[in-house]
Amino acid sequence: MDILTEGPTLVLSGNFNGRSTAAVRAALHLQLAGPEHEIVVDLTQVESVDVPALRVLAFASQEAARTGHHVTLRGCGPAVRRMLHLTRLMRFVELEPVAA
Repeated sequence: MDILTEGPTLVLSGNFNGRSTAAVRAALHLQLAGPEHEIVVDLTQVESVDVPALRVLAFASQEAARTGHHVTLRGCGPAVRRMLHLTRLMRFVELEPVAA
């Protein structure tokens, strides 16, 4: 898992799974401690995702709302969307609208 910070955007690439959740959690905490209130997590280059990884994103979204921040997920492919629905975590995250 590679994590690149571009201003208020975290760009994730590779396999986002239980092994990489600590690094992503730490990067999200840094973003939430910063001055930007609108944070974007770009998942366009994520090859695979598992339930613990999605839980990190859901928790970060809820934590952001409590601290006056906002987290949006960008580039969620069909597999990520399906996992969010199956795990019922979709209600805790906001997805960036897909351009038609």
